[in-house]
Amino acid sequence: MEDNAIATLRDMLDRSRRVVVFTGAGISTESGIPDFRSPGGLWTKMAPIDFQDFMASKEMRRESWRRKFAMDPTMRAAEPNRGHRAVANLVRRGKVSAVITQNIDGLHQASGIPDRQVIELHGNSTYAHCLDCGQRYEIDDIRAAFEQDEEPPVCAACEGYVKTATISFGQAMPEAAMQRAHIETMAADLFISIGSSLVVYPAAGFPEVAKRNGAQLVILNREPTGLDYLADLVLNREIGDTLGAAVGVN
Repeated sequence: MEDNAIATLRDMLDRSRRVVVFTGAGISTESGIPDFRSPGGLWTKMAPIDFQDFMASKEMRRESWRRKFAMDPTMRAAEPNRGHRAVANLVRRGKVSAVITQNIDGLHQASGIPDRQVIELHGNSTYAHCLDCGQRYEIDDIRAAFEQDEEPPVCAACEGYVKTATISFGQAMPEAAMQRAHIETMAADLFISIGSSLVVYPAAGFPEVAKRNGAQLVILNREPTGLDYLADLVLNREIGDTLGAAVGVN
């Protein structure tokens, strides 16, 4: 027998006209991708490299790429889980207009959501780009060169520094993505935060914006968050099973 919380979430989805989904690391840990911030996460074992240090130090750029290639097998082995598939189902049905994500793993796109409907606030780790001219570089090509001499990559076009297309600590948030996320948030009548601890701002401010603008707010996260008091529905439980049951996706 279905529990009341699942039935309530399904009812909220059915009655909504324009849903925005906001996702954090919790939706991807069920695909085997380690969390960065939680107790026992990667950043409790090694401090993240600040953007200013990346720019100032060749050794920090080298270390950044070492870490990237050490993590790559785990990231590449990950596949969309039931939670990703449930969100993709809602997008295909025209229920969800956009997915705003703090994740850098590309699993929403891998689940079948078109690029244009995924707003990546913290970038994407599946490719790299030049910080000066924006030239795109593929990770496999960078790895092949790096394994020869561990020289941090520079742009062939302008000799700028090449970095994964992610947003590091101390790096400015992407203005276009932030603006798109704000527009989508303001247009939503239902905002669902999934797998985010809602402590990293400015990204974590979007649920508050949605609620102040009259949208209903759902927070689905295994642990309580600091914004639970604002929500119309709080679900502290497993993400894939909860979304899958609500949406009807295995």
